[in-house]
Amino acid sequence: MNVPELSLPARLLLGPGPSPVHPRVLRAMSTPLLGHLDPKFLEIMNEVQGQLRAAFRTQNPFTIALSGTGSAGMEAALVNVVEPGDTVVVVAAGVFGNRMADIVGRCGAKLVKIEIPWGQTCDLGRVEEALKKEQVKAVGIVHAETSTGAHQPLEGLGKLCHAHGALLVADTVTSLGGVPVEVDAWEIDACYSGTQKCLSCPPGLAPLTLSPRALDALRARKTKVQSWYLDASMIADYWAEGKRAYHHTAPISMVYALREALRIVHEEGLEARFARHRRHSAALMAGLAALGCSPQAQEGRRLPTLNCVQVPAGIEEAAVRKSLLADHGIEIGGGLGPLAGKVWRIGLMGEGSRQESVLVVLAAIEQALAKQGKGPKPGTATSAALEVYARG
Repeated sequence: MNVPELSLPARLLLGPGPSPVHPRVLRAMSTPLLGHLDPKFLEIMNEVQGQLRAAFRTQNPFTIALSGTGSAGMEAALVNVVEPGDTVVVVAAGVFGNRMADIVGRCGAKLVKIEIPWGQTCDLGRVEEALKKEQVKAVGIVHAETSTGAHQPLEGLGKLCHAHGALLVADTVTSLGGVPVEVDAWEIDACYSGTQKCLSCPPGLAPLTLSPRALDALRARKTKVQSWYLDASMIADYWAEGKRAYHHTAPISMVYALREALRIVHEEGLEARFARHRRHSAALMAGLAALGCSPQAQEGRRLPTLNCVQVPAGIEEAAVRKSLLADHGIEIGGGLGPLAGKVWRIGLMGEGSRQESVLVVLAAIEQALAKQGKGPKPGTATSAALEVYARG
């Protein structure tokens, strides 16, 4: 079999993930392997845990990098605290809220689904109403809905859940490292993310933190966790300092990569990083508005990390994405579910959230629109973005 050596085209990843990866992270991945129980590797695991606690803004002892992508984090967060017969409320405002609902059903729990129009967010009153009707084990919600670009506020939700004896499970896959995530202050009990978004690390690990309240629920289970691989009670023994009981072989090189990606996050500083994401998103959205694109997410609830806009009438949206990839090596995302063919999803996450990314993608979209005879005066979008930058 004659398989050639890999030779890939250059790509600027500005879709919904993965995001561009810093060369330092790629170099870390080439570090020679250690055994997954080697004392030096266990030190590295400790370092990763400490860095993750700082990123999540939590003191939770159980804070780990789960072996698997963000979807594994979602499943782990739910299967560990939900048992057959439990009642679970899920806010479904897009693809990933609906995915949480699907997992709850697979756990054998009773699902109470709060349907929200795609692009909008849920107010606390809707959740409180559901909590008052019956005893609820957990509430699941997506902090940053990747399919719509909507940013769900979580302040006060954990306190509300706890007042009714429920746990709060939060998806921060597209927010951790890009917008504030306050696990302790917001009283989140199970919070998970992914490495390939705002942390700018390759996909393959799912940061996960569980509160003492969530661990109490895990210990009080009447049934085994339905997944052996994702059973946090066993994984905890592998990540617990001083214990380190074998559970599975960790993806060594990915742990190296995450360690370095988190070093970069904390070198920049979380507040500076959040401000950078907001600044470049504002410039991008100004440029897209100049092209006739309107935001999908409601005013005041728009993610700076994932910019979802409605495609102007008369534009072949898939042709624009194809042109960006073929002519410029730029990847952006299309819509999912009911938004298929109607929106573009442009990620400015981690290393991708740069002025040069904003200007080059806007110029490329202008050219793609010109191919369809719909192009504005050249420089229209980039000028609008530069005006935002000029304001500081």
